[in-house]
This record gives sequence, structure tokens and C-alpha cells, in this order.
Amino acid sequence: MELRQHCLEVFRLNDPQQKVAAVLALVPPPDGVLDTHANLAYEGPPGRPQHPALVHPQDVPRRSPYTLDGHCALVHAITHIEFNAINLALDAVWRFAGMPSAYYLDWLRVAREEAHHFTLLRNHLLTLGHDYGDYVAHDGLWTMSEATRHDVSTRMALVPRTLEARGLDATPIIQAKLRKVNKPHALAAVAILDTILEEEVGHVAIGNHWYHWLCTRAGLDPLAFYNQAAQRHGAPRLKPPFNLPARRLAGFTEAELASLPQENSA
Repeated sequence: MELRQHCLEVFRLNDPQQKVAAVLALVPPPDGVLDTHANLAYEGPPGRPQHPALVHPQDVPRRSPYTLDGHCALVHAITHIEFNAINLALDAVWRFAGMPSAYYLDWLRVAREEAHHFTLLRNHLLTLGHDYGDYVAHDGLWTMSEATRHDVSTRMALVPRTLEARGLDATPIIQAKLRKVNKPHALAAVAILDTILEEEVGHVAIGNHWYHWLCTRAGLDPLAFYNQAAQRHGAPRLKPPFNLPARRLAGFTEAELASLPQENSA
């Protein structure tokens, strides 16, 4: 089966364990030749399990990370993000035709690393007597993916460079809270997040690379197009503090970093 078609089949798998195993089994063809021009017809949702139940973001209960239940809820929320990220990477491969082969191989790598992240977090939950699906979750990440499904430039602008880049900002803050808990389960989660943060910098860098490549190909100004796309699709407003070192490593330009809201902005 051709790689992009295979990614679509994995995208549609519901069972998380089956999806992870199938992602890790995905390999590029030995000759490196991909069918990059086939338009694959599928308009359904990504495969996902019956649980967690999906609710509006405002309806996700807030729990203190200083309690064990709150810790599990926090880890569950990140696990859900990583499960969505598997589907996002697979979607980037199968949905968008006509890109260079390197684009598909980049997002295949991301899918494999997201599967690893999901597994690390799920195994951590299992050690604490919980599993993925035990808490409610929201679908904000996938909602933006649906809104950008018809244009790869907009997808690169608003998913890896916006929603996933927010993880670069949020992860150190979460880790600081977990260190204050200073219990074995919390410190174990900090170590997992170290691994995830390091690799997520690379994922955002891939989004940045292909976004700028697409803008150059189309003769678009990256900052202007980004602002237009964010406004048109209702992207969440970015708020400080920002992890500027991680964002620089991920390929944001100084002009892009300078355009971010400042701490004292309204």
C-alpha cells in the first residue's frame, strides 16, 4: 500500500493501542519514491476511541495538580493532546497532495514521535491506576484542523506554528508546578515532559520550515498571511509568557517573535 494511503488507513483506526502500533510500523518506501500527487478522498473524522467524552473547553473541570486526581487529570489532558497530534501528523501526510517527498517524510517522523509521547504518558497514567479515556477532554486542536483542511499553508500556519507552539510555552510552566509537588509521580511526569518538549521543538520547526517554503512558493508575506489566516479562522489569541529560546530553536524569525504580544499589552 502506498505510504499516504497507508497513513489514511492508520488515521481511521479507533483503538489507541492499534493506532500507535500501526504508526510505528509505517516506513517510507525503500526507493524513497512517494505518490505525492494523488488526492485521497475521505471527509470523515479521525479514528478515536469512544472515550474520552469530548466537551466544550469551558466544561473541562479544573483540578489542582497538587492532588493525585488532579495530577492524573493534567496528565490525561496532555495525553489527549498527543493522541490528537498523532492524527494531525497522519492527516498532514495523507490529506495534502503535491508537496515534496521530504514534506511527507517529515510528518511521518512527527507521527512516530507523537505515538511515542502518547505511549509515555499513557503508561504513566497506568502506573497511577488510570488510563486514557478516564477523564473528559475537549476537541479544540482538532477543530482547528478541520477548519484548515482545504489549504496546507493555512494548516501549517495555525496548527504547528500556533496551537502546537503554545505547548512550547506551556510545558515549562507545567513542569514548574509539578516540581513544587515534589513527589515521585510528579517528578516522573517532569522527566517525560522533558523528552516531549525537546522533540516538540523539532515538530514546530517542521511546521515553520514548510510554512515559509509555501509562502515563498506562493509569493506570500509570512507575517501578513499568518495574521489574515488567524483572523479568518478564529485562532486563539497568543498570550505571554512565551518560551522564546524554544521558539527560536523551532525556527521562528526575530520579526515573528517581535510581533508576539508583550507582557504589558492589554
